[in-house]
Amino acid sequence: MKLEFSAEDEAFRLEVRSFVRDHLPAWLKRKVELGLRLERADYVAWYERLYERGWSAPSWPKEYGGPGWTPLQRYIFDEEALLGGAPRIIASGILMLGPVLMAVGTQEQKARYLPAIRRSETWWAQGFSEPGAGSDLAQVRTTAVRDGDHFIVNGHKLWTSYAHFCDMLFCLVRTESSSKPQNGITFMLIDMKTPGITVRPIRMIDGGNDLNEIYLDNVRVPAENVVGELNKGWSYGKYLLGHERTGIAGIGSSKQQIARVRALAQAHGLADDPALAARLGALEIQLMALEFTGLRMLSKNQESRVPSVEASMLKVRGTELRQEIYELLLEVAGPGALPFDEAALRGDQGLVPPVAPPDLMSLAANYLDSRKITIYGGTSEVQRNLISKAFLTA
Repeated sequence: MKLEFSAEDEAFRLEVRSFVRDHLPAWLKRKVELGLRLERADYVAWYERLYERGWSAPSWPKEYGGPGWTPLQRYIFDEEALLGGAPRIIASGILMLGPVLMAVGTQEQKARYLPAIRRSETWWAQGFSEPGAGSDLAQVRTTAVRDGDHFIVNGHKLWTSYAHFCDMLFCLVRTESSSKPQNGITFMLIDMKTPGITVRPIRMIDGGNDLNEIYLDNVRVPAENVVGELNKGWSYGKYLLGHERTGIAGIGSSKQQIARVRALAQAHGLADDPALAARLGALEIQLMALEFTGLRMLSKNQESRVPSVEASMLKVRGTELRQEIYELLLEVAGPGALPFDEAALRGDQGLVPPVAPPDLMSLAANYLDSRKITIYGGTSEVQRNLISKAFLTA
């Protein structure tokens, strides 16, 4: 079975494909294809080209500077950009905070923050998880106490992606503790340069430090930085996480990595191996089923515009498939994937002799990094509970 798109959608697909081919820097495409580590400057190099074309915020309406695409056009753009070797769009500012500000932010907040997000001038970190409050965000203990025109924030955030090169932090803080835990949480924006903030990297199993912990010690935050109503942050957080989990499904990323498997198999003389063909066929069938589910969800959101429990379904199955594909990459590469070369992963192979061929040197690290995707954005175990509860109580 093949997905069918209208002639208009196919024309749009070709437009996106041509743009990626003509404007994505060759050096950046090569880094993405090899699975090397990307820094803020790498992402910005691509985002600036998207901004010039008016595509840097693909999910935003025209009212806020976006292209005003339909959900299906956004889906096509994501798929074609990733298949063309472009870096993914970091979710925190564009895909998560942006929709929340559009929905419940003040006019001043929208005018101040949305244009800077779209231009890649301001990068945002997500301060949700804490020690003891990961997938269960109702247990947030970081406090914000009113002091005149400010709040005094104290606490500890954990697993904060890219905080080491972000300018701002949007986070959940506890502003009331006498009622139901979900009712006392507030959504707040914090400048990362504010005195009292300390960022410490967390070295991951693949040697990277994309994740961080943030300590907030008597941090003074203007009261105008509260988003929406006081103590209503739980609802805004759920709305935001629906957008995050839909993206984490990573259908485009999975297609990108399956293409990488095929290229690796061709290079290593395994293109006609029947066992590998069967494995790839099974993965592609499962990915197609996930893709149909995603497209059905897009059709539904054209009416509701609010991600529902289907986002958890996409997140669970999508992340599992991505891990299976990375496992297959290792199997195709064989022992050649075992060397672990941190200098090469940073793109420093000209300084240190590589310990593996270019197409293999990142595979071990990429596989290890993929182990976290079933955890972040809400663990698979918790997502399955949400799915079960939704269907049992429907």
